[in-house]
Amino acid sequence: MTEIDITTHAANRILVLDGAMGTMIQQHKPGEDIYRGTRFADWKSDVGGNSELLSLTQPGMIRDIHTAFLEAGADLLCTNTFGANAISQADYGMESLVTEMNAESVRLAREAADAMSTPDRPRWVAGGIGPTNQTASLSPDVNDPGYRAVTFDDLARAYGEAARALIRTGVDVLLVETIFDTLNAKAALFAIDSLKDEGLDVPPLMISGTITDRSGRTLTGQTPEAFWVSMSHARPFSVGLNCALGAGEMRQHVRTLSEVADTRVSAYPNAGLPNEMGGYDETPEETAAHLGEWADAGLVNIVGGCCGTTPDHIRAIAEAVAGKAPRAVPETVRRMRLSGLEMFEAPGASKEDAA
Repeated sequence: MTEIDITTHAANRILVLDGAMGTMIQQHKPGEDIYRGTRFADWKSDVGGNSELLSLTQPGMIRDIHTAFLEAGADLLCTNTFGANAISQADYGMESLVTEMNAESVRLAREAADAMSTPDRPRWVAGGIGPTNQTASLSPDVNDPGYRAVTFDDLARAYGEAARALIRTGVDVLLVETIFDTLNAKAALFAIDSLKDEGLDVPPLMISGTITDRSGRTLTGQTPEAFWVSMSHARPFSVGLNCALGAGEMRQHVRTLSEVADTRVSAYPNAGLPNEMGGYDETPEETAAHLGEWADAGLVNIVGGCCGTTPDHIRAIAEAVAGKAPRAVPETVRRMRLSGLEMFEAPGASKEDAA
């Protein structure tokens, strides 16, 4: 694990997260044979689209993608582990490979990061933990609203297995990202906290939710403020938003989050909204102009890119925020806040009164 404390650098500058691993993988146009490699040539089911498997079968491809983002100016690399959990890997019958997928993905990111790090400019590895392909809050069966395809305990076991491997292999931070269901995220936080009972040194935690459309709410109906209150007990290194929206649509929600969160705020939007073919058309200059303005407005501490963003996007974003002050982290809020679909804050209280 990198000895330079990431909090020291985050206090002095806006940190840059990398861009979209999936977008970069698709530029290689990998076929079924590429995903399989030689090791899984005879695997019993199709594995095309299993991006996390490429850490085992095509490590050079994944390492090169990491390096390209670092050369573009990224400070933080996210491991190729978005779907490296037992629930997501069940689609391919590869649940038994979860620990290896996570460990090898960390190793590849660490090799790239260490090769680019200097005493003045360290690079860090964020262990990415995606939301799984199941939801604990909603029924997948419209005829049975009480049915759940996954339980809290199922999720906690899957998240715990993934996080354990990420921590043991040496990530600098954990990134629980693309959260569309807060209950899923709570299972992840519970699992991560439980790893302390195993004697593991849990690194700082980054949390990133997803506003799924222009309604300004997560898939399960929470506003950004309520989402933060639901997550705040974990005292994360940062909280933020990613995916689903382009920067133009995301700004108002990032602003809202920056007004209520007493920790660092991250934001890594898509390269605009998807076009008719599912692609992303926003240019690096357009994305960077948005994020540069967010930095000028004092809204962010960590920026980067999600779907559709390439090293060119990250390079433009890094240039747009270079030399700009990070958002000032407010004092810890010491008053009652509750969350349902919206945030409730106890009236008549102030930081001074509660101190």
